[in-house]
Amino acid sequence: MSLEKLVEMSRRYGKDPGFVLAGGGNTSYKTGDLIYVKGSGTSLAAINAGDFVVLHRSELAKMRNKKYPENDDKKKEAEVLSDMMNARVKMDGENSSKRPSVETLLHDLFPQKFILHVHPALVNGVTCSKEGEDFINKIFGDSAVWVPSVKPGYTLAVYCRKALEDYKNKFNKNCAILILENHGVFFAGDDTEEIDVIVHDTFKKIKENIKREPDFSVPDFDKQKAAGIIPALRTAYANKIKSKTACAKFLFNNEIKSLVKDCLSFEPLANAFTPDHIVYYGARPLFSESEDICGIIKNNASKIIAVKDIGCFALGRTKKECDTAADLFSDAVKISVYTESFGGYSHLSTELTDFIVNWESESYRQKIDLSSDNISAKKLEEKICVITGGAQGFGKGIAESMLKEGANIAIADINYAGAKILSDELNKASGVNKTLALNADVTSEESVKNMIYDTVLEFGGIDIFINNAGIVRAGSLDVLDLKDFDLVTSVNYTAYFLCVKYASKIMKIQNKINPDLYFDIIEINSKSGLSGSDKNFAYAGSKFGGIGLTQSFALELAPYNIKVNAVCPGNFLDGPLWSDPETGLFAQYLKAGKVPGAKTVSDVREFYESKAPLKRGCRADDVMKAVLYAIEQEYETGQALPVTGGQEMLG
Repeated sequence: MSLEKLVEMSRRYGKDPGFVLAGGGNTSYKTGDLIYVKGSGTSLAAINAGDFVVLHRSELAKMRNKKYPENDDKKKEAEVLSDMMNARVKMDGENSSKRPSVETLLHDLFPQKFILHVHPALVNGVTCSKEGEDFINKIFGDSAVWVPSVKPGYTLAVYCRKALEDYKNKFNKNCAILILENHGVFFAGDDTEEIDVIVHDTFKKIKENIKREPDFSVPDFDKQKAAGIIPALRTAYANKIKSKTACAKFLFNNEIKSLVKDCLSFEPLANAFTPDHIVYYGARPLFSESEDICGIIKNNASKIIAVKDIGCFALGRTKKECDTAADLFSDAVKISVYTESFGGYSHLSTELTDFIVNWESESYRQKIDLSSDNISAKKLEEKICVITGGAQGFGKGIAESMLKEGANIAIADINYAGAKILSDELNKASGVNKTLALNADVTSEESVKNMIYDTVLEFGGIDIFINNAGIVRAGSLDVLDLKDFDLVTSVNYTAYFLCVKYASKIMKIQNKINPDLYFDIIEINSKSGLSGSDKNFAYAGSKFGGIGLTQSFALELAPYNIKVNAVCPGNFLDGPLWSDPETGLFAQYLKAGKVPGAKTVSDVREFYESKAPLKRGCRADDVMKAVLYAIEQEYETGQALPVTGGQEMLG
């Protein structure tokens, strides 16, 4: 039961970004002989009972009395790690290499059964301030212990042992709140409900003394300018880390607007506040007076780049790594605001910063935390893709398949509600925000520009553009009116031009930074772009025009390694374009009398199934195979690839 309560408490606090970011923090439960402590790199939000490492407390007690090397931090921490691993209850299989939290020794110092260690921005607004210790002593009195900045790991445990003993001797009670300068806070209790009460009371006291909350509302900014910087930055970062792919994310709000006014204004964020900030985005973010920052990124180790009067950019090899850097930097911005209430900010010392940068335990934690994010053999791993008309039909199927292949995807659709539902489902399934829903009307130039800008500000660039949005209005010459003809033309033909115009601008920027990369624009055309269609001339004409655009774009964009191809599917009979009972083509064709003798929608369907030699309609996975071929084939552009079950054959 106690272990179940530990899991429940861990998940509850672990899922709350007010307490935990990037899977940080740790928890424990102890019996008389054993301690159950979170494994290093394990996420509190999703932790299970088996994710806790079990250690013999008697062995940890021996470690506290052992003499370790005093003048060689690396050797000392290596010996401490070895002893801690040996203190574990014997494990086998995949658990045999599981490492306990680096703060296990500190957890074991508390006599209370349950420990919660977290790094809330609100608390760190105190721990990272100039007057933090005075505030804690004044407001918390004998209910908390303040620990000055000390090297983490064994050194911190040794210091805290004495601090807790002194507290017990002075006040004749056990400490329940241990506040660590430039680090975080430990809460201790014999029950999780007791810890909840202590946490609530601690937050209440701090909040009562906060003079200003962070303002993360987003003011107007030059979206075009930011979108012009980030693809170059993302590509330069990928070059730096010797990767074909990387992600970048634009960060901007009222706090960041003030911070990037000049170098002096950025000073509160110029160095790290806590070890977590060093681990996940680097010790010293770069501030640039110039928008041309690709050249100087080579010598900067941080994943945060600030540009004067523009905003901040988070970087990462993967979307998860990039988002984590962005979240931790936003946390640091919050902390900087909260420190204003306690005499101003106070960074980690240079000595501690350098220690953490080179500390094996923290590099191990980062490696494990991001291990699910490792680049794999997936065909589209971390490529950035935009799909228009992505909420349903072929677009939805392509989005789902691309995510399985590792892509980051902007799902753009005039049906924003449908795009959002799909995006939320895919993100939940992947555990990472690898998709973004965008409200896009591809017939509007302004909407298309915003679609492109919003994509690159979230992901960092565009590698693949899938022009999938389409519409059909069927009817004979006597029936179809000009309004419907113009609508089909604007969605299927003119919008293709608009999308390529703005997507290719981003690809050209990336090509300038790395001319060896290839990019893809793929139009989801139709078999109706290969042969005429009776009483469906508006659609067929727009699709014939689409192939003409594809060939022409291919010629113009080839010097930039931008390949432009079309995929021409057969009839997607199961999709809403055909099967919608009101507006679908089955209903339209039945009404228009396009299929002689057809009395029902089923008659129309059977007629079209019989047209393909392979006797079925086209499916999303059929189209996806052609899309992947076009992407993987580096020596193919300007082509129209039929996927029609043999209904249309190239001569």
